[in-house]
Amino acid sequence: MTEFWDKTFRSNKKMWGEKPTDNAFTVLKLMQKHNKNSVLIPGFGYGRNAKIFYDNGFDVTGIEISKTAIERARKYFGIDVIIHHGSVSDMPHSKVQYESIYCYSLIHLLGKSERIKLIEDCYLQLIPNGIMVFVALSANDKRFGIGKKVRQNTFHSYQGLNLYFYNEKSIKQEFGNYNIIELKEINEPEENPNEIHWMIVCKK
Repeated sequence: MTEFWDKTFRSNKKMWGEKPTDNAFTVLKLMQKHNKNSVLIPGFGYGRNAKIFYDNGFDVTGIEISKTAIERARKYFGIDVIIHHGSVSDMPHSKVQYESIYCYSLIHLLGKSERIKLIEDCYLQLIPNGIMVFVALSANDKRFGIGKKVRQNTFHSYQGLNLYFYNEKSIKQEFGNYNIIELKEINEPEENPNEIHWMIVCKK
């Protein structure tokens, strides 16, 4: 599995780019508004979204399955950032609790049981009044329906990944027990968007 994600990382790093997503800036402002100073980032990648938090004084921790991505991240963060090598399916990787969790464009790559476990695991790793933000593919995204249908709202993409597309009903089914305080569809990037996601914000 690690070899698969290393290969996927190498083939997509140019597409993902070096700069943080527009949404990362939005979430930074949200976390600052709620006076959060630490963040756990499942699906850390090479840290493009982590940079904005790190540069603004957050205590940043990541979880990443790709050794290649971690090696690249180390060139920027050095030893200042803890990056757990492993799958989000194996959370928790430590007993530490965090003020916030930011999970961007990851949960829709998982099967239903894995998604439910990830949401629960993240919630359990929040301190009281902690905030967790998930950004997940919307059924209104242009990729919905492309590729072989695997199961309801799930399609096998040309990249070899199964993509699950959320709608408002499925969000409430999976996140409804975790105190949703904000739910909205977002464009990424904000100008000339090529993706449509849901931004789901829960407070413990």
